[in-house]
Formats: sequence, C-alpha cells, structure tokens
Amino acid sequence: IIDPGYGFAKTIDQNYHLLKNQRLLNFHDVPTLSGISRKSMIYKTLDIKASLALNGTSALHMICLQQEASILRVHDVKEAMEVIQLYHILESN
Repeated sequence: IIDPGYGFAKTIDQNYHLLKNQRLLNFHDVPTLSGISRKSMIYKTLDIKASLALNGTSALHMICLQQEASILRVHDVKEAMEVIQLYHILESN
C-alpha cells in the first residue's frame, strides 16, 4: 500500500499539491491509501475545530476517489460510504 502520509512533515500547501496529484502515485498495481479524515489541512484551512471537519473531509474524500485512491482511512464510516456510493454512481454514468 502506498500511503502519501497527509499531514506528516508537510505544509498545508504541500498536502493540497499532493492531493491534486495523488493519481501519479498509482503504479505497479499497488493500492493507494488516502488518510485525510479530519486532518489539519482541512480544519486549519476552514478555520474550524477538527470535530467540525466532516463536510470538508467528505469533499476531499471525493477528490481522493477521483484521484484513484483505493482505500480511504476514515473516522466517519457512514458518511464516507455515502461519498463512495455517489462516486460509483458518477463513474458508472
């Protein structure tokens, strides 16, 4: 599994640059994990508490899926499954 390590030794800008280009990490049929749930790149950007970052997390989960993430590491399973369901509908049409 390739884990780009969102939030670890990176600035907020570096995290967003990585997310925007995460697709480039997909090689050799190795799954890519995105662990952005409630990360500081969300709550610091939105100037909110981490506990209030669900909406931002869901928005970025969709971006992770569009960037071909294989695995989402999440705190809010129900909401993440809703994002995944919507993504699959979008991709099948």
